[in-house]
Amino acid sequence: MALRDAVLAWGEQHLRALPWRQTRDPWRVLVSELMLQQTQVPRVVPAYRRFLERFPTAPVCAAAPQGEVIEAWQGLGYNRRARSLHRIAQAVTERHDGTVPNDLDALEALPGIGPYTARALTAFAFEGDVGVVDVNVARILSRVDGSPMGRLKMQARADELVPDGRGWLWNQVMLDLGATVCGRRTQRCSECPIAGLCAWRQGGGPDPSLQAAIRTRPQSRFEGSDRQGRARLLRALLRGPVADEDLAGVCGWPGDEDRAARVAAALVGDGLATRSDKGLLLA
Repeated sequence: MALRDAVLAWGEQHLRALPWRQTRDPWRVLVSELMLQQTQVPRVVPAYRRFLERFPTAPVCAAAPQGEVIEAWQGLGYNRRARSLHRIAQAVTERHDGTVPNDLDALEALPGIGPYTARALTAFAFEGDVGVVDVNVARILSRVDGSPMGRLKMQARADELVPDGRGWLWNQVMLDLGATVCGRRTQRCSECPIAGLCAWRQGGGPDPSLQAAIRTRPQSRFEGSDRQGRARLLRALLRGPVADEDLAGVCGWPGDEDRAARVAAALVGDGLATRSDKGLLLA
């Protein structure tokens, strides 16, 4: 198939050298996949290395207090992912003797692992021939097809395109092609190996990837947001308890106690913090 050949030929020259591509250890692949959710590659690379120095296996992570896992996660944001990774490590240790299973159903049965992560592990840790569809791959598929695609059709098309025995390489190249050439805002079509096969480029019109089932949603501004206050509060909790009367100041909103209380309640609701007679504590 011309599309497969062109994509793989491009990958031979342009595939990025990333640390998680140097391993097939499923725990290390899992760590990279959770870190890469909503965080750009340059921020993930050093965090990935630091985290695995501290938690090289699922059982080591499972045995650590959740607070230590969250501390090691600092700098990546979206700390629910750290809690999720800790829970996955515990489930893997309890149910699978500390080894991440090579089975889609078993993977999806783990807490916090959905269809995308299960397929990514299958392809990148176990070299299975399944299609991995993130927002970058979804953008390519919908543009090549020339029309918005629902999840089922998109996944079926992604699976159909995987060359036999080359699931690892194919998916890595597709991810890079979407991330570096077929961008959401900027399309470098002159450098795209499949531009001649792209129905959207040939026909013009509205970008079908904007209506695709899997698409990028613009992230809200961080500065001044609840997310920023939440991050400040979580950093403070890593040092010790925070009294209720100090919450607003710690969050960076002196005088806005209601907003700080709402953020603190969200941390408790997410299982990242608890309340005691000393105030808010890291869970």
